[in-house]
Amino acid sequence: MGKVVVCATVIGATAACAVATVLIQRHVKKSKRWGKAKAILKEFEEKCATPTWKLKQVADAMAVEMQAGLASEGGSKLKMLISFVDNLPTGNEEGLFYALDLGGTNFRVLRVQLGGKENGVISQEFTEVSIPPNLMVGTSKELFDFIAAELVKFVKEEKEDFQVPPGGKRQLGFTFSFPVMQTSISSGNLIRWTKGFSIEDTVGQDVVAELRNAIERQGLDMHITALVNDTVGTLAGGRYTNKDVFAAVILGTGTNAAYVENAQAIPKWHGDLPESGEMVINMEWGNFRSSHLPLTEYDTALDAESLNPGEQIFEKIISGMYLGEIVRRVLLKMAEEAWFFGETVPSKLKVPFVLRTPDMSAMHHDSSADLNVVKTKLTNILEISDTSLQVRKVIVELCNIVATRGARLAAAGILGILKKLGKDTTVSDGQKNVIAMDGGLYEHYTEYSKCLENTINELVGEDVSGSIVVEHSNDGSGIGAALLAASHSC
Repeated sequence: MGKVVVCATVIGATAACAVATVLIQRHVKKSKRWGKAKAILKEFEEKCATPTWKLKQVADAMAVEMQAGLASEGGSKLKMLISFVDNLPTGNEEGLFYALDLGGTNFRVLRVQLGGKENGVISQEFTEVSIPPNLMVGTSKELFDFIAAELVKFVKEEKEDFQVPPGGKRQLGFTFSFPVMQTSISSGNLIRWTKGFSIEDTVGQDVVAELRNAIERQGLDMHITALVNDTVGTLAGGRYTNKDVFAAVILGTGTNAAYVENAQAIPKWHGDLPESGEMVINMEWGNFRSSHLPLTEYDTALDAESLNPGEQIFEKIISGMYLGEIVRRVLLKMAEEAWFFGETVPSKLKVPFVLRTPDMSAMHHDSSADLNVVKTKLTNILEISDTSLQVRKVIVELCNIVATRGARLAAAGILGILKKLGKDTTVSDGQKNVIAMDGGLYEHYTEYSKCLENTINELVGEDVSGSIVVEHSNDGSGIGAALLAASHSC
């Protein structure tokens, strides 16, 4: 009987030992995987580093590229497009003006009644219209006839608050946010469609003429006074309310910048110098690239797989279209190489652009003790449940790395503009240099915008930072087109 007991005891001890060994092995494996995940994150953070000295190199490179782009067409990655806007709004404008803002799958029509210095914007109204998908790939006539018909409907709804001066004519500013080779303040030929549009017979044509012809077919008497892109419109909107605005930056799905340049500093300008002595330059800064940009393997892969490899490199690391996608790519590597979410890689994590920047922002801003927002986003978007708090903390850290790099590089771009204009070191008494900002990324991603503003102050230093002001110009591009129609009206 005693032998049986001894044997059972030995077997029990052996089994317990085996279980303990398995548990230890699992713990060692888990520790190794966790160490690997942290190593991937640490390496990514190091590659994304943006110390002050590196940002100043980026800013210097931006200023050099700006100069090259002003010297000759094709002389730089920055197009530095001449906008033909040489009269920004002063606040003295009076009358009724319209704007049409076409920049994506929706377009907006807006009207404003301006009351001059004393009354400013007396009243404004707008409507937003979705473009049917078939018109985005149809003919030029079909698209512009549809837009003109909606414009006529909107004009017919004019109330008594909005009045055309006696003997006057309705005037319209046209915000057209697609690549255009502008030939005057009110004409420009479409280079190519983007954002899902593909209408071949518009390419190479003057988009103002296309719209004007459609308006005439509708029997509407309206003069198209100005053709602008959204960044130039934002600059105009900012200048209307603040005479110290000298530049505009859009940080949304994409990114761009425009600023006021001395006309004599534009060698490629061959026309008569404008009376104002100034010219607004549309930088198209999303296409900036430099060896000083802190690029990672994830950025390189994203670019190679994009619709425009080798182009818009700056945009691909600072704008809302791409930040969430960069986070996804890092998480995918952690899942594949470190079993970050368990032994199987979540299938949703393999889907490009499944993690949008607004979702990244929500996770980054999660202040709950258990990071419940992160948990919900992982479950709803990536179908990843049962994550530990430790894992969720790493994800917040990853969001912070990506957003911080983007915001600090955007600030370096702004420093480049300041350097080009000599505003980075000298301050006149009481002089303010104001940058009008717009775009959903800047407006809604608080950690990003705070980091951007703090970095500008860090880069220019204490003596100059008091003169640099970043101002949110909400919906600047829409009202800006109407204001440019006013400042360039006959």
